[in-house]
Amino acid sequence: MTLIIAEAGVNHNGDYDTAIKMVDAAKAAGADIVKFQTARAEKVISRFAEKAQYQKETTGSDESQLDMVRKLLLDFDDFVAIKKYCDSCGIGFLSTPFDLESVEFLDGLGTPFWKIPSGEVTNYPYLVKIAKTAKPVVMSTGMCDMDEIGAAIDLLRQNGCPDISLLHCNTQYPTPYSDVNLKAMNTLREKFKVRVGYSDHTPGIEVDIAAVAMGAQIIEKHFTLDRTMEGPDHKASLEPHELAAMVRSIRNIELALGNGIKAPSESEIGNRAAARKSIVAARPIKAGEEFSEDNITTKRPGYGISPMRWNEVIGKRAARDFCEDELIEL
Repeated sequence: MTLIIAEAGVNHNGDYDTAIKMVDAAKAAGADIVKFQTARAEKVISRFAEKAQYQKETTGSDESQLDMVRKLLLDFDDFVAIKKYCDSCGIGFLSTPFDLESVEFLDGLGTPFWKIPSGEVTNYPYLVKIAKTAKPVVMSTGMCDMDEIGAAIDLLRQNGCPDISLLHCNTQYPTPYSDVNLKAMNTLREKFKVRVGYSDHTPGIEVDIAAVAMGAQIIEKHFTLDRTMEGPDHKASLEPHELAAMVRSIRNIELALGNGIKAPSESEIGNRAAARKSIVAARPIKAGEEFSEDNITTKRPGYGISPMRWNEVIGKRAARDFCEDELIEL
């Protein structure tokens, strides 16, 4: 089954109670994992860093990126409680670390694997720190070229990472459909021989569903309790009912993909007789009369002689009388 990660990110706006409500929403939607972001703002962002353009558009340009992020982060103690709450309600907990101290904290919290964000793919000390925990890694690849991805994979493997999955990604919030380039997901699979998935920032759920149909084994999608909330990522996030619709659609697509064997399904076998045709009398036929294209034809139902035996029937003689539309017997 596709691993579905509901990305809460910082859409709790730094409020613990909102984060708990997001856990509940992700669980109700059917996601496998709810994921947050963990950081010490001063260890991630310098005081000279500007906001990204989409952040300026959603939160204004009066404050620095550092000041914006400070207001969006939860404390380490909050994550201890959130992890316990996730365990109690049966949904996986995950959080992406953005600095080395957060890596150490989350490692001690017992996260099952690491989710490396696109912005850290070229962060040498960060990748080494992650790799040396010897946990599996799921790495987003937004903004990256193939050489950068390959270098990160090599570094992770050289330092003890046992398993790597890659997520195709575009880091524009929201991502224009024309920039999704979903076929690149298969390029990653073919080049690096790893599991692949898709981390989505498009407005809807269509691309996520298409990604699963194309073989994505992991889907990550931002969600929010309310898209009108203040903050940089809400606009490009799903609301809870949309997240639930995405999960349902993905599970339906998984069923629809099947096993690849072309054979009649159990549900359609009963329709054969109603939909297929048999060889029948085109007009009354007397016993001893030779079957010809003038006195036989094909009509439903399909439980008589198959029309594929047409040449076998032509030239044979009728063993008895047949009325019009009656199934021919030899």
